[in-house]
Amino acid sequence: MICIAIANQKGGVGKTTTAINVATALAATGQRVLLIDLDPQGNASTGLGIDHKSREYSSYDLLIGSAALSDAVIPTRVPKLDIVPATQDLSGAEIELIDIAERTHRLKNSLEDVPGHWDICLIDCPPSLGLLTVNALVAAHSLLVPLQCEFFALEGLSQLLTTVERIRGRFNPTLSIMGVALTMYDRRNRLTDQVADDVRSCLGKIVFETVIPRNVRLSEAPSHGLPALIYDHRCVGSEAYMQLARELIERLPLPEMAA
Repeated sequence: MICIAIANQKGGVGKTTTAINVATALAATGQRVLLIDLDPQGNASTGLGIDHKSREYSSYDLLIGSAALSDAVIPTRVPKLDIVPATQDLSGAEIELIDIAERTHRLKNSLEDVPGHWDICLIDCPPSLGLLTVNALVAAHSLLVPLQCEFFALEGLSQLLTTVERIRGRFNPTLSIMGVALTMYDRRNRLTDQVADDVRSCLGKIVFETVIPRNVRLSEAPSHGLPALIYDHRCVGSEAYMQLARELIERLPLPEMAA
């Protein structure tokens, strides 16, 4: 199972929207996908229509060891897409984990319990670089970074890349950066074009060719508990995420994964 962390310590960059719709797009290609909601806000869970009453176990239980992965997984309305939901309990997880052995490897250890059940695991991280995100980066094979096309984007990205280097040095030497996805792109705004150009000039081919536009349908979909790809598969936002998923698949070692 290939594990991809979707992270950016800056909030409001389209991280959860990216997690939901990339997961849906990958499932539509026939991949068996597991999405782990590691954000205490639980937006990925809500965006996939998982009611709070259905969240008997959550990613919190995985981290503290009170439930196995198989207990916490819930099937979604999207064929081949399962989710480990999040609850408010995650808000206190970082404090509780301080005194737990191997606190940085709790998620990794949980995922190793069910080898081969899914092809791809996506982890929706919280908007911070705390212990929850560290657990995701330790468990992940690679990192997908949604990056909003705005002025402070590169400054925040540099902090994240520094954290990635530290994780590589101490816990996960094989962690790679799969790519940076430019989000909330507005062609009417010249600053958007300038930021996109700056990011590409700094990072080169690591930046995906596909850009995710600002799109009302992407914002509406979560209130209906549906990914945008199901809510309105013809909108420009859905089409962009399908194209992003195609690019992502090209960067995945799928033959090895299937083996």
